[in-house]
Amino acid sequence: MSTHSEEEQIALVKDWWQRNGKPLLTGGVLALAGIFGWQAWQKHEAANAAAAGSAFQQLLELALVPEPDTAKVVDLANRLNKDHGGSIQAQYASLLLAKLAVDGGRLEEAAEALQGIVKKPADAATGEIAQQRLARVLAAQGKAEEALKLLDGAPKAKQFEALREELRGDLLVRLGRRDEARAAYEKAKSAQSEEAAQGTLQMKLDDLSEGDA
Repeated sequence: MSTHSEEEQIALVKDWWQRNGKPLLTGGVLALAGIFGWQAWQKHEAANAAAAGSAFQQLLELALVPEPDTAKVVDLANRLNKDHGGSIQAQYASLLLAKLAVDGGRLEEAAEALQGIVKKPADAATGEIAQQRLARVLAAQGKAEEALKLLDGAPKAKQFEALREELRGDLLVRLGRRDEARAAYEKAKSAQSEEAAQGTLQMKLDDLSEGDA
């Protein structure tokens, strides 16, 4: 069995390093850079989330008073959207902007604020809340058919089923489709507790029955 001399072993090691060492070192450096880059990105995201949360807290403090300064609320909400667009806090701010617009009779402005959330919601719950509110705005604009189509494309989150089906029933009543409206109300009723279902929803069902008598 032959063995390499010390000089041959050193030569073999040098050759191996030339072929494999540098790529391995480069890969190690890249891996470390990836780790530190990931940590830096996480810190950046955490800082962004904290800043967005702080801005949203300020927004609530401005908005949730007996007589809020609407101009200041709108300005802060717009800045939150500009600085932290796409975040859950920014989308909550847009929901607030939409409410203020509806209260002021500015339905086009409300629809625009809600459409931004519907197109790319931060999460399913926020997306469906925005869809339902947008459907109501569209109905107020005389676009009940468009509102109904919007609801048909909703995420179908179980916790919103009763609200969604009741709204669907309201839209169908507007369109004169009473049988479909009754079915929607019944579906909404079955998704609620027995006590909750005896309120406004039962009154809507009773009104439909009286209309058919």
